[in-house]
Amino acid sequence: MLVIQLPPRPRLQARQVGGDAAAPWRLPQEWSFVLSDDGRTVVQAGQSAAALLPRADSLVLVLAEADVGWHRLPIPRAPAARLRAALAGVMEEALLDDDDALHFALAPGAAPGREGWIAVTHRPWLAAALAALEGAGRTVERVVPASMPSGQPGDAARGHFFTAEAGDDAVPWLTLAHAEGVACLRLAGGLARALLPAAGEAVRWTTTPAAAAAAESWLGAPVPLLSDAERALEAAQGAANLRQFDLAARHRGSRALRAGTQRFFSREWRSVRLGLVALAVLHLLGLNAYAWQQREALVAKRQAMAELLRSTHPGVRAVLDAPVQMQRETERLRAAAGRAGDNDLEVLLAAAAAAWPDGQGPVQTLRFESGLLTLAVPGWAEAQQQQFRERLRGAGFAAEFEEGRLTVTRAAT
Repeated sequence: MLVIQLPPRPRLQARQVGGDAAAPWRLPQEWSFVLSDDGRTVVQAGQSAAALLPRADSLVLVLAEADVGWHRLPIPRAPAARLRAALAGVMEEALLDDDDALHFALAPGAAPGREGWIAVTHRPWLAAALAALEGAGRTVERVVPASMPSGQPGDAARGHFFTAEAGDDAVPWLTLAHAEGVACLRLAGGLARALLPAAGEAVRWTTTPAAAAAAESWLGAPVPLLSDAERALEAAQGAANLRQFDLAARHRGSRALRAGTQRFFSREWRSVRLGLVALAVLHLLGLNAYAWQQREALVAKRQAMAELLRSTHPGVRAVLDAPVQMQRETERLRAAAGRAGDNDLEVLLAAAAAAWPDGQGPVQTLRFESGLLTLAVPGWAEAQQQQFRERLRGAGFAAEFEEGRLTVTRAAT
């Protein structure tokens, strides 16, 4: 998993000080990233240009602490295509910016017709970051907030101290997330302390190394350290995904194929891959075993035919083609015994005589070849020809008429 940390969006104060109207839309030249094998342990952390970011199975973009606002409202009942507009209408009085400049997303579990959390962030800033990363060939699968409200009332609150900029450790920030929402405030003043949970409520405190001294002084107790990289990995483990509505990921063509391939070769699909390989191996072994059984059965049948030929005709010494040799030897014995075969003249004449049409005189001429009897039948009507064919067909013979000649053969089986 590759987790990219989007820096905080420049506010109006930074724009005025810098004197550059385009400052709020200027993205970083180098992106802070965290690479992890299991989504929990940092393997590599650093900064890199978008095109040089490490390759990974999945890419998650984490928004800055103060760049996402949370509102708990009844989710309007509206079709999916118009839900975004319905959310903007419901939240119109709670927003300071125009809804065109804002991006809305539903928290996990939020559904139309029920009360739920709605995430709001700056749309142009997020859209520019997504376009820059995907322009460099990096598909962002999920966009997650650094903090989000806890799932159920009574869950432990989450407090994290950090510094917004390098060297800004004089007055750090505090992000406090609980069931009532998320607040991101400076420690200066009394507002942050006023929002602390009541005494006795569980709070999980963490701090970045740069804000550790101020955090311990403010709380009056040691605070566990959590680096920015570990904080980003912790946020990436959440179930939220702010890529919704018009910023939803659209996988088409080669992008869809690439996304599917990356997902198939990811760590989560390892058991599926092993199962498919095992299934292919078992299938191959089964086919080979079945082919071996069929070969053995064929060899046994050939041996049985050869033994039958030798026992029936002891004079045959070499068995080359048992069925052909069996038929040839049987025909030879029949001829030696003086019996007519199926294709002899006597059998064909008897079949023609039995099927001869009523009222027709005897045949005048005939010609016989092996299995083929030709008779001269001038003047036969179509009805007589049809009658002759039907009578022969019942006896297992076939007849063909052509230019006053009749050909009788044994019917093909």
